[in-house]
Amino acid sequence: MEMVKKADCGTDYDQYIHKKILTIIVLVILTVVTALFAVTAGSADIPVTEVLKALVGIGVEKSVLVTLNIRLPRILMALVSGVGLASAGCVMQSILKNPLASSSTLGISQGASFGAAIAITFLGGGTVMGNTADAVTVSNPYLTSLCAFITSMFVTLVILGLSKMRNASPETMILAGVALSSLFAGATALIQYFSSDVQMAAIVFWTFGDLGRASLENIQVAGIVSLAALIYFMLNRWNYNALECGEHTAIGLGVNVSRVRLVGMTVSSLTAATIVSFVGIINFIGLIAPHIMRRFVGNDYRYLLPASALMGALMLLVSDTFARLIISPVILPIGAITSFLGAPLFLYLIFKGVNHAGN
Repeated sequence: MEMVKKADCGTDYDQYIHKKILTIIVLVILTVVTALFAVTAGSADIPVTEVLKALVGIGVEKSVLVTLNIRLPRILMALVSGVGLASAGCVMQSILKNPLASSSTLGISQGASFGAAIAITFLGGGTVMGNTADAVTVSNPYLTSLCAFITSMFVTLVILGLSKMRNASPETMILAGVALSSLFAGATALIQYFSSDVQMAAIVFWTFGDLGRASLENIQVAGIVSLAALIYFMLNRWNYNALECGEHTAIGLGVNVSRVRLVGMTVSSLTAATIVSFVGIINFIGLIAPHIMRRFVGNDYRYLLPASALMGALMLLVSDTFARLIISPVILPIGAITSFLGAPLFLYLIFKGVNHAGN
């Protein structure tokens, strides 16, 4: 009888694991299919065969130009940004024990917006390029990205400094992030108030979020940072699992909670700051993706981390494709689309009850 019970437990555990692995496989397939659709669809529809030819440089000149120079960079940036933002949000929610933790709620995005506003207003980052509808743009994206990154990392250092000096609780860190969000949002509004019409328009343009502004170098940097962060998070997956059982339990299991929290916050914030500095403010991806996947794979970070990363990539890719196609050839701002789609979904999760416990 005892052998039968052990066999049943083993079977249940295998099914438990297989369900999670199957979920991840389905996410991979959906992401690949969506990426393939995104590269073919648009104001100029390109058949799949032409896309494949363009990828190896033997297609029609128009197909090669549209595929390699316009659509593929957007898709790659959507994938790496989604992975970075979602995995960073997932870890922030774990180490802060707060389901609302993300780069936007901690003030990182607002800090980046303030840095961009400084670059555009005082350092000549925004200007008029012509008489077309998209004439007002960011004329010096590298300078703007650098300033956005510096100020967003400043927010991170302030939060981590408060935590280190005052031995602040995770709740205090969240409240500090909310306060900094308000501070930098107000500072950005003041800069806009005293800026010229063109500068104000350029600031608003930057804060909308735009995957198309990223260069190949931006994509490479964001990809390296996102991949390195995900690898680090996966190496610490058992520490995050221990934290799910409570801080005292984690300490009893030999986890250096302070170090895990400090380094985890640093890596998460660095990842989010890098991505936001390149593409502007993109809300809800880092907040929503982990919550969605918790309902499918639970809180086991061996599976939650890769599943959240894939869901983030899929959500951002779907949002960008929607932004390009809904009133083509006009491309809607990706930040507005993620907020528009993410807010109702987040409200639904709240009313259903955010499950931060394992399944």
